Amino acid sequence: MPAIAMLLLLLGSFQSTGPETQTLRGTVRDQTGAVLQGAHVELATETGTVVRGVLTDARGEYRIEGIAPGTYTLTIGFEGFAPAKIAARVSARRAPAPQTVVLGLASQFQEVTVDVGGDVVAAAANGNRDAVVLDDRDLKSLPIFDRDIVGTLSRFLDASALGTGGVTLVVDGMEARKVGVAPSAIQQVKINQDPYSSEFPRPGRGRIEVVTRPGADKYRGSMDVTFRDARLNARDPFAESRPPEQRRIYEGVIGGPVGDGKRTSFLATLERREENVQAIVFAEGPTGLLRAVAPQPDRRLEVSASLSHQRGARHNVSLRFTSESSSTRNRGVGGTTLAESGADDRGHEAQLVFGARSVLSGRLLNEFRLLVGDEGSSIISLHPGRRIVVLDAFTAGGAQADQRTTEDHVTVAESLTYVHGRHLVKGGFQIPDFSRRGFDDRSNREGTYTFSSLGDYATGRPLSFAQQQGDGRLTFLQKVFGAFIQDQIAVNDRLSLTAGLRYDWQNIFTDTNNVAPRLSLAYAIDKKTAVRGGAGIFYERAGDSAIREVLRSREDRLRRVVLLDPTYPDPFGAAVAGAAARIVVTLAPDIRIPYTTQYGFGLERIVRKGTTIAANYLGSRGVDLFRSHDVNAPPPPLYTARPDPAFGAIRRIESTGRQTAHSFQLIARGLLAPRVKGSVQYTLATAHNDTNGINALPANNYDLAPEWGRAAFDQRHRVETLLQLKAGRWADFGASLSLGSGRPYSLQTGRDDYHTGQTNARPPGVSRNTLEGPGFARLDMRWSHEFALRSRSGGEPPAWTIGLDAFNIVNRVNYSGFVGTQTSPFFGRAISAQPPRRVQLSAGLHF
Repeated sequence: MPAIAMLLLLLGSFQSTGPETQTLRGTVRDQTGAVLQGAHVELATETGTVVRGVLTDARGEYRIEGIAPGTYTLTIGFEGFAPAKIAARVSARRAPAPQTVVLGLASQFQEVTVDVGGDVVAAAANGNRDAVVLDDRDLKSLPIFDRDIVGTLSRFLDASALGTGGVTLVVDGMEARKVGVAPSAIQQVKINQDPYSSEFPRPGRGRIEVVTRPGADKYRGSMDVTFRDARLNARDPFAESRPPEQRRIYEGVIGGPVGDGKRTSFLATLERREENVQAIVFAEGPTGLLRAVAPQPDRRLEVSASLSHQRGARHNVSLRFTSESSSTRNRGVGGTTLAESGADDRGHEAQLVFGARSVLSGRLLNEFRLLVGDEGSSIISLHPGRRIVVLDAFTAGGAQADQRTTEDHVTVAESLTYVHGRHLVKGGFQIPDFSRRGFDDRSNREGTYTFSSLGDYATGRPLSFAQQQGDGRLTFLQKVFGAFIQDQIAVNDRLSLTAGLRYDWQNIFTDTNNVAPRLSLAYAIDKKTAVRGGAGIFYERAGDSAIREVLRSREDRLRRVVLLDPTYPDPFGAAVAGAAARIVVTLAPDIRIPYTTQYGFGLERIVRKGTTIAANYLGSRGVDLFRSHDVNAPPPPLYTARPDPAFGAIRRIESTGRQTAHSFQLIARGLLAPRVKGSVQYTLATAHNDTNGINALPANNYDLAPEWGRAAFDQRHRVETLLQLKAGRWADFGASLSLGSGRPYSLQTGRDDYHTGQTNARPPGVSRNTLEGPGFARLDMRWSHEFALRSRSGGEPPAWTIGLDAFNIVNRVNYSGFVGTQTSPFFGRAISAQPPRRVQLSAGLHF
């Protein structure tokens, strides 16, 4: 009984009423998302009496402590920008939520945007309420596996809006391949902030925008450790036992003033990742089932250092250096690939980023960013020897993956924003990629045997033998350019229109008329309801893999040859000497850059203070999509001899593919329930196309109609949820729920029915992607708590946090890697699964 009484006393102390005074805090930004350091924030009572005034720090943040309960007015001002006034209500029971205030240029006619707790919709293109916007505080509360913030939020993107290179990542206003700083230095992440902006090559639901943290006027930093161990995890369903695994992530961030700190600040970050995991092998060999694990250690180190300098009130310049090194062992092992077919992978990258932001006048804002980088990688096979592939049964022998790549690249982004009356005009240009790329390809030098089935392997009857010969060295320039202009027009207080035009160009391809018009509108029916819509054209880009193949074929230094029905184990026996057929890759004479037309409309409504629901329709149509076509394939009806016997496959890259996609989305965001905030998104979708990408060949090169079918990413139903629950001092929870119906895969015979050396033939009358895997479900949970430490300086106290994450907490088996090859012993079955339940521990010190 005394123990129970003591426990009740402690619980009562945790639920005691809040302090008599509260702290107001928030962030001030401009329309580009950049923080405004030195903005003046003034707090006044309802009668106009000024209570206190502060300046925002280098992170654009303000903090006003010791505020008594009541109603106040916050006035925010910054030279060159229109001042803002917002109401602030302070309660004795609960601290006010942090607010982000976005200021417009001095001459701009628009409402100030407040992203937390706002109860008025904004009739602006970048004010859509179905966007996902998370700041650094949200990111600390949510379950994020291995601190991969970009990967976690990618689930909210629309697969039909992605380009050939996948997710478009924009870091501090410029396209990037990676964030470049430790996760703890990310200040904000945005998805779909401005869906039809002409500033970016891809739609809003195809890109992720990241804003990194600048330096600070006071010394601030953090040290975080993330840890996982297999003893806390469930067993993989394809492993006989739970293999030993461990994951360690170390993060360090430090920033502060340089000199007196009034004009110059610095930020340095370090991230070390050590992963000791095991690849799960699940294959069928000549003697039966093969189950094994292979160590797959991975090491990564990334460091960055940046300086930011404020030149007066109108100019800011920054400089950041980033260096990264990585290594992975046993790459490629897992599933039906045995450990002997692994390879080691090593890479390094260094880049320097310069940024300048200037308020040239009360009407004109200029932004410029320049990135110079160098990177390289090498892949070394662990074992020599020819590669043996028995379709969807096992892969053995040497990896045959040896190659080395180098790259020196430059990226540029320049933009001007001009305000005049009701117009906000923005224009500029980008050079997302200007690079010199070098390749030394020594892959498949010993050759690869492919067998249709285990029976053919047992009797020594291979389907084909492929080998690479000659000089694999290649150097070329990759050049990509884009330019844009758009005008956001505030027609009146309720209606805004944004009209834009973009131009994209890429070398190697002769298509130069890639002009993309875009238009969007927003109409506020009343203070709580708005209608939004838009349409635009978005051009694609080709990756460097296809360009390499084309250039090598032109130079005829590196040759790929294939033998059909070769002898085994000597493919070049007397009977087939000189019969090797060379494979070449060409561009179609009328090749064009593909584009997607996307269009949509939706309705959003604030159902109560801080809570918004939205319903949206989104459609898209892909035109002139890339795909490959073997123009030297044996013709029907016998499919026996190639028209040009001097060559094997002549793979011609064409822009003849097409795609249609439609989706309907329901979104709820904000305060979804008492003490619960977040986003819930349900999507009903359908997508069909006739290409799997630029390197994909059809099953029958003389009958392309069966290639039309469900897109590989087609998923009828999907639910994505991110929630934060604050139920008390010791009950700070984050949750992530992902649900989805099955995705398609193709039925294939496993034979070379058309004598092309390909094994993607399907039974007669069967189109692509007619089979479907099961649905997917995963629930992730995070509990965290912050312990504040005493501060001798009287400023913001340091704190240390602890966290416990459980991913796939219910341990549902989500099968993947379904086999559609009829000759495989695993036909119709899965050979892998998404990870089982995993537990992640984290701790951090923030000061």
